[in-house]
Amino acid sequence: MQTNRPADNYSPLYFLASVGAGGLSVTFFMYLMFWVPHPGRPVPIFEDIMAAFSTGGAPLKTAIIIAMAGIAVFAFINLQKLFWNISAFNRFRKTEGYQKLRNSNAETTLLAYPLALAMSVNGLFIVGLVFVPGLWSIVEILFPFAMAAFLAIGIFALSIIGDFLGRVLTKGGLFDVTAHNSFAQMLPTFALAMVAVGLDAPAAMSTNALVVGVALIGSTFFSTVAIIYAAVALFTAFNSMLHYGTAKESAPTLMILIPLMTILGIMFLRQDHGMHTTFESHTSAAETMIFLARLVSVQVMFLGLGLVVLKREEYFKDFVFGSKTSPGSYALVCPGVAISVLTQFFLHKGLVAAGIVDKFSVAYWVVIAIALAFQWSMVWLVFRLNRQHFGRTTAAAVPAE
Repeated sequence: MQTNRPADNYSPLYFLASVGAGGLSVTFFMYLMFWVPHPGRPVPIFEDIMAAFSTGGAPLKTAIIIAMAGIAVFAFINLQKLFWNISAFNRFRKTEGYQKLRNSNAETTLLAYPLALAMSVNGLFIVGLVFVPGLWSIVEILFPFAMAAFLAIGIFALSIIGDFLGRVLTKGGLFDVTAHNSFAQMLPTFALAMVAVGLDAPAAMSTNALVVGVALIGSTFFSTVAIIYAAVALFTAFNSMLHYGTAKESAPTLMILIPLMTILGIMFLRQDHGMHTTFESHTSAAETMIFLARLVSVQVMFLGLGLVVLKREEYFKDFVFGSKTSPGSYALVCPGVAISVLTQFFLHKGLVAAGIVDKFSVAYWVVIAIALAFQWSMVWLVFRLNRQHFGRTTAAAVPAE
């Protein structure tokens, strides 16, 4: 009888356990972002939160307490799973399984490493804003260091992509097209997009034209590479899936475009804000609303596609509610988190800003309910998957690309 944890059968996809928890900390930050007044600043900081808590009513105080607790809990899980993965990955590199992975389609799962690093840096910035008094007074000093960190992570991601493409494009027959029947090869896009959105944060927050300019150019580079890579991986994967069906263990990757829409959407909003405040480029509220509506449309499309395939494959029955385990299950967390976050932006920066929905009206709370439903479903899913994969069990882990 096996008593080891499924996670002991290591895969780099376990970095997604860290990514998912980091994403959930962002969903709790949305409470503060849109309900706590922060005049003169693009984001709320510790002082804004404390002022709102001291003067606000019971509903606002409750929301602040839940938000700060959620950020603290999931930021901790994010870092705990990141450090566990780094340690486990370093051991995994010394095994024959690692060499086998480096010579297969699954080599791109290594991109989960820089993806998790970029998510954690983004998460730590939120933790600083929420819990560190006086941080905003030195934020301009921190921006160059933050950009340097994201640039280093981006170079790390590009080096892994370069090794993979250099191998498969110079020697024929090394890429198994029959195993390309999922969106697993979109993981490099996810990593590059996460670097882009992090690199772009100073564009929305800095008042230094040079810092804003570097952030705009750097984020544009990584997002452009991400979009081009996504287009190639998307169309070739669809071709393989039409021929061979979708790989069951990798079926959750069909919804990877959902978090990509959120990440790239936030990046473009940050770019737009930076160009508006620093370079006097203006976008109307209606234009922003339509832009976000297009992203939400893509999310709904791929949510429907993913759920249809997952239901037909009985994925939830086996890998979420059942006894089987696959590290790829953690890819289910990111789409739910992404829908919750982008719904908040679509509501506040789109519908409310354009005057279509009044803030705190009945329609407003209906949309908020959708965002909260996705958020708390993912909270449950994270704890469920963590029990499955990191608790002692008698079930054997199922390898996944």
